[in-house]
Amino acid sequence: MASKRKPSSIDWADLQQTLQRQFSGLDPNDPSRWPALPRALLLVAVAVFIVVALWYVWLSDRRDALEAAQRREGELRTEYTQKVAKAVALDALKAQLEQVRQYVAQLEKQLPNRAEMDALLSDINQAGIGRGLQFELFRPGQETVRDYYAELPITVRVSGSYHDIGMFVSDIAHLSRIVTLNNVSINPVANRNDLLTMEATAKTFRYLDPDEVLAQKSAAKAAQGGKK
Repeated sequence: MASKRKPSSIDWADLQQTLQRQFSGLDPNDPSRWPALPRALLLVAVAVFIVVALWYVWLSDRRDALEAAQRREGELRTEYTQKVAKAVALDALKAQLEQVRQYVAQLEKQLPNRAEMDALLSDINQAGIGRGLQFELFRPGQETVRDYYAELPITVRVSGSYHDIGMFVSDIAHLSRIVTLNNVSINPVANRNDLLTMEATAKTFRYLDPDEVLAQKSAAKAAQGGKK
């Protein structure tokens, strides 16, 4: 009969002493002289540290990129919502723009040009005379040129009945051209209970001729250049 092989036994005490000898007296300044097992464990620890550090750096970069993408997503959503709202209201805005253009065109038609100013002044004068008012003063002032129009003030003083003065003001408001009454003052005439005196500044407007518009633009550019 074959003899049975005896199971090998591990001398744990000897193994423990061997490991202790390898890990005792290690010089931290010169790992190259360490025994094999400590060197191997050190290399494994360094490799794990490097992998963890690189993984952390990579995750940090990915996290920053994710946060930036999330912020950009919020901005794009807001921008998209605003553009959708504008697109929905585009037809309404176009209709409003057309209404504004028509309104501006109507206002421009109510503004006389330079050649028509004399006729407008005559219309204002005839409106007062037609109501039986007596003109005590009708004096055009200095014209003020704005960006796209010119403003002419006219100092007016008329006398007449309350009803006639009221009708005169109504006639001024219904002229085909724009005329406004400002700084209106109405006082009774001395020793005449049936008469009143109205003093006011009538302002009328005219649109500028093309050459005047060019002159205004040139003057504005020159003023801006002077400020620089």
